[in-house]
Amino acid sequence: MINVEKLTKSFGPKLAVDNISFSVEKGEVLGFLGPNGAGKSTSMRMITGFLTPSAGKVSVCGFDVVEQGLKSRSKLGYLPENAPMYSDMSVFGFLSFCAELRGLFGTAKQKAIDRAVQLCFLEPVVLQSVDTLSKGYRHRTCLAQAIIHDPDVLILDEPTDGLDPNQKHEVRTLIREMGRNKAIIFSTHILEEVEAACTRAIIIDRGKIVANGTPDELKARAPHAGTIVVGIRGTAWGTIQHELTGLQYLSKSELISEIDAQTMFRLQPNGDLLPEVLALAQRQQWQVEHLNVDEGRLDDVFRSITLPDTERAAAE
Repeated sequence: MINVEKLTKSFGPKLAVDNISFSVEKGEVLGFLGPNGAGKSTSMRMITGFLTPSAGKVSVCGFDVVEQGLKSRSKLGYLPENAPMYSDMSVFGFLSFCAELRGLFGTAKQKAIDRAVQLCFLEPVVLQSVDTLSKGYRHRTCLAQAIIHDPDVLILDEPTDGLDPNQKHEVRTLIREMGRNKAIIFSTHILEEVEAACTRAIIIDRGKIVANGTPDELKARAPHAGTIVVGIRGTAWGTIQHELTGLQYLSKSELISEIDAQTMFRLQPNGDLLPEVLALAQRQQWQVEHLNVDEGRLDDVFRSITLPDTERAAAE
């Protein structure tokens, strides 16, 4: 549905996007992540045909976005960041205008507007003028124009920006449901949205792709992924550490904290360590108050691979 090959964009001496390649299939929701200035919006603008690549190529539903621009754009819906609207129009008038731009008239236009209004929860404001809308309703109106023609491909730049928690939940649910039958790319700086809505995520940093995988695959790259965190009450760390030395599958142990008679520590396994830990705790009659296997956190992964050079060197 979307194919990006060696895509590059320069603005004078500034290399904004550096030779990136990826594809998105039908049924995929791809989260596009990266620090500010990493090249996310520039990449999305090239995919939509809004910007011409300096090198490389993009196709949408088999149509080259440069050589077959009208055909490729007819297949996609685009929600740009800070999307502009005609403030003197009503919500209905704006969506009617957008539907006609997409070649919809008469009954087909009305059905398209009704569908977009319902999906984006715009019923309370459909007759209001755009300039009276809250930021959340303005953003939802912009999302409605992106889906007005029921496109096969959606490109969404910060689709939950400015929404309250309930509205964010509604939009994430909508993206997840639409993603079953479409190819969707959406950029976000809110990492929880990746787990909530995405089947796959790409992290871009300084114009290059530095990670590409499912949310679970990315979390597995976190520094503490797979470690075991244990909290025991009433036993000192020195005693616990001595007993831990007999565990076959223990690679490393470290103290996290000793507060109010509770000792929290982390264990790095090199095999099936958890049954050993449970058996040891039972033999020693330790009062275990906390036990979990750390599945990793996306924000830890994001930070570890997008640190500025100075911070990365200091961390290492």
